[in-house]
Amino acid sequence: MTPTGAFHSSPTGSSGDLAADRRYQWAVGAFEARDFEAARDLFMQAIELAPHWAPGRFGLGEALEALGRREDAIAAYREALARDPADACGAALRLARLGDQRPVAAPRAYVQTLFDQYAANFDRHLVETLAYRGPQILRDAIERAAPGRIFANMLDLGCGAGHAGETFRARVGNMAGVDLSPAMIGQCRGRRLYDRLAVADLLDFLAAEPGESADLAVAADVFVYIGDLDRVFAAVARVLIPGGLFAFTAQNAAGGATFGVGADMRFAHSQAYLRDCAGRTGFAILELAPAAVRKERGEDVPGWAVVLRKN
Repeated sequence: MTPTGAFHSSPTGSSGDLAADRRYQWAVGAFEARDFEAARDLFMQAIELAPHWAPGRFGLGEALEALGRREDAIAAYREALARDPADACGAALRLARLGDQRPVAAPRAYVQTLFDQYAANFDRHLVETLAYRGPQILRDAIERAAPGRIFANMLDLGCGAGHAGETFRARVGNMAGVDLSPAMIGQCRGRRLYDRLAVADLLDFLAAEPGESADLAVAADVFVYIGDLDRVFAAVARVLIPGGLFAFTAQNAAGGATFGVGADMRFAHSQAYLRDCAGRTGFAILELAPAAVRKERGEDVPGWAVVLRKN
């Protein structure tokens, strides 16, 4: 949920050179003041002092991109990725935006770093800035699809700070949550809503769950970090009982593309792609409707609210 237009590079600690760190921070300040040429120059100075440091290369890429120097930005992002293959800065997503790569998901290190840093201000930012209401939208969609249904076992995929847990707790017997970010799981644990919580990759978590053991899986604002959804849908189908429901939100891909990365560094999916993916993995569509789960700069972000039933 990184705000559009913000500086995205997030170093995970010092470069090891205090002078390089200082120039990096000055560059960030210049970037946020929209003095992109000064930011480019300062990032270059940081790189000269700490050539191994991926965030410096990534910051340079952002400055070059802001200056309209696409090819130079691509080269900088490639250098950042080469120096940090785990990709905590999200260089692969930037390359995807510029048409140089097509990743199937956001790098795990990027998502974990983003939300570990975001956790302390997560609730306030969701409510005050993004007007986020994904869990409420999914609750209403499920109520339309299965009025009054009570669920024995729910999986909250990408549970974050536990907002879906608050929304669904009264309708669920046993509730498990999973998230990549230890800091977000810590926030979630403090709500004392879940019977079980795990810090894990979504697919790894689902692979460890018993087959046909849940009757509801929800994923609120999670697939903005995953492009190719076939493996996720198949994994969810395996753990759901026949007739179990899978409810999720997704961002709407402009222009009818299957999926792609937007300016906000988030994946968006087309309606046709979601329908095809559901059909390939054994789901019937109960609802697939337009929905805006959050705002960006005061404007609704177009998306989808989806409820599937395992055949």
